[in-house]
Amino acid sequence: MIKNPLVTIIMAARDTEPYLRDCLDSIINQTYCNWELIAVNDHSIDRTADILEEYASTDRRIQLLHSKREKLIPALKEGYRLRRGTLLNRMDSDDRMPLDKLECMVKHWLPYGRGTIIAGGTEHFVDDGQVGDGFRRYEAWLNDLAARSAHYEEIYQECVIPSHCWLLHYKDFEAVGGFEPEVYPEDYDLCFRFYQAKYRVIGLNKILHYWRDRSERISRTWEVYKDNRYFALKLKYFYQLDRDWQRPLVVWGAGKNGKDLVKLILQEEDNLHWVCDNERKIGKDIYEIRMRHHDEIPNFSNPQILIAVSSPPDRLSIKEQLESWGKKPVQDFWFFS
Repeated sequence: MIKNPLVTIIMAARDTEPYLRDCLDSIINQTYCNWELIAVNDHSIDRTADILEEYASTDRRIQLLHSKREKLIPALKEGYRLRRGTLLNRMDSDDRMPLDKLECMVKHWLPYGRGTIIAGGTEHFVDDGQVGDGFRRYEAWLNDLAARSAHYEEIYQECVIPSHCWLLHYKDFEAVGGFEPEVYPEDYDLCFRFYQAKYRVIGLNKILHYWRDRSERISRTWEVYKDNRYFALKLKYFYQLDRDWQRPLVVWGAGKNGKDLVKLILQEEDNLHWVCDNERKIGKDIYEIRMRHHDEIPNFSNPQILIAVSSPPDRLSIKEQLESWGKKPVQDFWFFS
């Protein structure tokens, strides 16, 4: 095992001139020095390319490319072709790294080696004002998963390892398809491929990325991110990886999330059960499925249960109820929203 392996950082940049120097300085000042940054300018119309060229001219560890195709994944693909490092990390050009990010991640990867992903915590920030409550809740959830190394337990809820918060061996990355699938959100799709490959995820109870909250982020402006429940992506992998056709399927939740999820499930199977706690809906037929009370779940024979309830307090009480019936996360139930 190489004691100080070269880390390749792949970064696509598009019109991030106001934030780019801050980002690049946080990389250059890392306490771990054996890295290379492959920065790909994705058709910027501001001074992003000029700033990248300036930094590349003064630090040999920085390579600059100009992508031929527009959009994030094609830019990442082009950057990856120049990879020389043993370990990989991704960076967003408007964010910042804590100064010891790479040192910490490499240190914790080395005892495990191939087949292992290091994942850390994240902290949102803004230049002025306050970070939104939704981002703070997501941040707290991510950091709890990292502290417990519990990423796969809640993989169907939201993206459990953001694009900037992983480090792994390039051969493991290539084995799951790397940047090849042009599927958005690309970081969530990659998480599912990690899960499919059964890679070990070592979470660190430490903030390893500063994530800028701004209105122009593509997660807020691209149409593909508009419905951020990603039910189609989640169900694709659920049916590939976790659906046991010998067990009945139960959906818990009769609100908008539950209805939208059931619509998609009906494209795969029609013999499902649907439960909720809304007395006005229990006993009625929705999509030709009779709504039942969730207290009937123990009557089903070893069911698989998908929970489509959006309120965090409700999710907690549902988890406690299911566990009181002897159901276990990952084995018996999954949260889908």
